[in-house]
Amino acid sequence: MKVALVHELLTLRGGAERVLRIFADMFPDAPIYTLLYDEKKFGGWFPKTRVRTSRLQKKAEFLNRFPFSVFHSSFDHHLFLSRFPSAVEEWDFSGFDFVLSSSSAFAHGIITNSAPRHLCYVNSPARYLWDRTHDVLGRAGKGLLGPLRHAYLSGLFHKLRIWDSEAADRPDALIAASKEVRRRIELYWRRDSEVIHPPIDDFWFESKPILTRNYYLIVSQLAPYKRLDLAIRACNERNARLVIAGEGSDRSSLEAIAGPTVTFAGYRTDEELRDLYSGARATIFPGREDFGLVPLESLACGTPVIAYRAGGATETLTDGVAEFFDDQDEAGIVVAMDKAERREWNGEECRSRAREFSSRNFADKIRDAVARLV
Repeated sequence: MKVALVHELLTLRGGAERVLRIFADMFPDAPIYTLLYDEKKFGGWFPKTRVRTSRLQKKAEFLNRFPFSVFHSSFDHHLFLSRFPSAVEEWDFSGFDFVLSSSSAFAHGIITNSAPRHLCYVNSPARYLWDRTHDVLGRAGKGLLGPLRHAYLSGLFHKLRIWDSEAADRPDALIAASKEVRRRIELYWRRDSEVIHPPIDDFWFESKPILTRNYYLIVSQLAPYKRLDLAIRACNERNARLVIAGEGSDRSSLEAIAGPTVTFAGYRTDEELRDLYSGARATIFPGREDFGLVPLESLACGTPVIAYRAGGATETLTDGVAEFFDDQDEAGIVVAMDKAERREWNGEECRSRAREFSSRNFADKIRDAVARLV
């Protein structure tokens, strides 16, 4: 088959982009369609020769040339939010036999009319359009220009929700990344979906144990909904060393509350992350996520997890490899950290749990789904 891959944005590395890597390995000749592409961050994963961008790419690159541009660090996409639906609809897939998309907001809205067939892997329906709308609008409404931003986004989100729910009927079949995602697909899109959990790359199992283990670790995009502020405050209270690997728009506000034991490591390569996982006492996972590959990467490196008992974490973690907290607040994390330090953790038990989510199992399930649809 002649296959095309679709993914909204290749601007920040996260779990969805790691899933796309598996798709790209499964279909090595398939071009990758994306709205915006940052070659500095993704050239090693997805070569520029393989990527097909939208008409918005040149505008983003133009803005990125200006000093102090909002695009300068991460191709911030919010200025183009209203244009994304029409941009994905402009792609022509008539020359392909099959399209496999990875959607967190817009990729499910491509137009194929079942020729070619379209299988959509849903990382999540757009959170800011549905269950996190009021949080996003509340933050946007702050400051001198807050009322104007609030009014603009409120109207825009209403239009995007209408498009989102209508476009959800376009794929021929949907795969949900977790039971949590399947629940929201049913709630917002009124469609059924099959659950196939994202995979963990074999790369993470090649780690070597590091004996120091004198810090806690967070690997995450720095965004408000990740609730990294809770972990920072907990480590401030316990005077515990915390290393935060990742980048994002919330960095300045998180730095403002961080104590002297908190280090912001910024972007790190996979090799560097593997070493960080291997040397940590535990990886803290404080937010409610749709799935979350970070806990599995940590387990593959033999490191236990301290996690909020909600969302995707309840589908991947067990009491044998994780210390859960039920109250999503600073005090809950402090108690979980105290309990975790009193436990004897088995690194091999952690790795064994992670192996249940291997890339081979994932690829086999995706191939079966493609075969059924074709």
